[in-house]
Amino acid sequence: MTDLTRRRALFSGAALLSGSCLAALAVPARASAEPVVMADAPLLPAIRLTAALNRPHQDLSGAWAYSKDLYKTGWSTLMDWKPNRGNQRFSDVDVAAEEARDRYALFEYDMQNAPRMALPGAWNAALPQLRYYDGLIWFQRTFLVSPKPGERVLLRFEAVNYVTQVFVNGKTAGAHEGGFTPFTLDVTGLVRDGVNQVTLGVDSSHTDQSVPPRVTDWDIYGGVTRPVRLFVVPDTFIDDLYIRYTPEGRILAEARLMGPASAGSDVTLSLPALKLMARGRTDETGTAHFDLKAPRGLKLWTPESPTLYEVTVTAGTDSLSDRVGLRTIAVKGHQILLNGKPVFLRGICLHEEEFGSNPARNMTEPASRALLTEVKHGLNGNFVRLSHYPHSEVTTRLADEMGLLVWSEIPVYWAVAFGDARALTTARRMMAENILRDRNRASIIIWSVGNETPKTEARNHFMGTLADDAKRLDPSRLTSAALLVNKTKVDGVLHATIDDPMVDKLDILSANTYTAWYGNDRLEDVPAIKWSAPVDKPLIFSEFGADALAGFHAPDRRKFSEEFQADFYRATLANAATVPILAGLSPWILKDFQTPRREHPVYQNGWNRKGLLSETGARKQAFAVLAEWYSQRAI
Repeated sequence: MTDLTRRRALFSGAALLSGSCLAALAVPARASAEPVVMADAPLLPAIRLTAALNRPHQDLSGAWAYSKDLYKTGWSTLMDWKPNRGNQRFSDVDVAAEEARDRYALFEYDMQNAPRMALPGAWNAALPQLRYYDGLIWFQRTFLVSPKPGERVLLRFEAVNYVTQVFVNGKTAGAHEGGFTPFTLDVTGLVRDGVNQVTLGVDSSHTDQSVPPRVTDWDIYGGVTRPVRLFVVPDTFIDDLYIRYTPEGRILAEARLMGPASAGSDVTLSLPALKLMARGRTDETGTAHFDLKAPRGLKLWTPESPTLYEVTVTAGTDSLSDRVGLRTIAVKGHQILLNGKPVFLRGICLHEEEFGSNPARNMTEPASRALLTEVKHGLNGNFVRLSHYPHSEVTTRLADEMGLLVWSEIPVYWAVAFGDARALTTARRMMAENILRDRNRASIIIWSVGNETPKTEARNHFMGTLADDAKRLDPSRLTSAALLVNKTKVDGVLHATIDDPMVDKLDILSANTYTAWYGNDRLEDVPAIKWSAPVDKPLIFSEFGADALAGFHAPDRRKFSEEFQADFYRATLANAATVPILAGLSPWILKDFQTPRREHPVYQNGWNRKGLLSETGARKQAFAVLAEWYSQRAI
């Protein structure tokens, strides 16, 4: 082992794994750092790696070298020339050694001697000078792997925001667009026996065609916000498992293999606790189908009794296990039915930020549990809207375990370029990646296709396409979107009409309402609001809320005081009690969250203060108001 190899091994902190070269499936080696155009990428991910958390893997969390590149010289230089050798941060080169060997060598980076950043975690929280950094940063580390015949090596990224290009040993491995969904790359043909280098070019900036668009009302959060993992799997491996329960009492499942022996292979499915085992054979697509009669002893998943069953799939030398809940979800008129029985959704919205004054969107199991515990046991809730993008798989799996129903959405938010084909392709890919990751989570009952979007023909086609995609990929769940409401005043009474063209496409109507916070209406107007819709479907108040700075009290109960927020909740909940089609609530929001849009120097300072909890977890007066209302609804 050379001195360079030893130094890189120490840099990686990685354990030795096995892997292999698989020439037939290798990624083409390219040295270019030009951003990959994603428009031509397939809508469905080439590799799904469902339940990846349950597979043996090497976690690449820890210290990564990083190098800021605001002007993107690692992608292009003056006049859009390709980057020269001195700017290619992805190159497989020891810069210090090259400089020592050749006094004329010119490098404007040195990744081996660059500063380190702990990943996962948004760079905005790493250093004060990166708080509002929005652009390109390069990350690099090494890992150890020893390829073996009959195996392949996969790199999986749970979330990197926003556009990512991946290099292994100086060669392009792949690229991805989207900050909240996973992607997996086959790097078998790029790795070597021993120390390997992985480099990421991560660009957090958004364009007019990105999803979400340039302007949002949450924080930038650039970087690697969820774990990076290295997997070694058999040449032919179990890539996907989809299992669900039907109203007819059947357990349906599909297992998908990937690899040269995927077609015509034997597959076994077992649920030991239910004493179920079935054997199948894959078709030409590599998919085996199962249809089993559920035994009498089956316990359906509910928020009150979130029963999970171990399910295992085996095929060849590969095995995959997961813990799943079995239940049904449907609508009937204005009711939502869980396992055939009406359920009222007692919920709250949630951004993916951990408690603390400097959140890094590092959603560990303890961080996520702390938030969901406030929903389940603090607010007496049974439902959470994960806003405004797919949250960590840690969170959705905890919702399964804790018994919380979940609304999951992609960031089709505000002014997305609805008429742009590239933006639609990006959104469709995000929807597919989100559903394929989480469609075995019993907690998830709603796939949402948008939030507060304008009513235009282009938008209707855009979101309608996403709703159709959701039904094709997962017909066992419901669809919705947070819609804008048309409000008029008749004889002094506010009338709220959900006249959105999307109502015919969606299973559930959802409305965001901020009457008496935004606009000229007063709290006295809120309890009497009359709600109507052109179809008989369930309605969710998907957002409502008012800002309050924790600890600020005002005798006149003015805005931004805890008293005003509590009064706002009392008025809106009084109105909610009068709406016959209402099937649930998800007020805005559980916890104060960061956003550059909110800069009142006294009350906000870069925080949206609509949380019922402060950023550090202090409960405001409105928390108790909602908790008591939910307690009564739970009886």
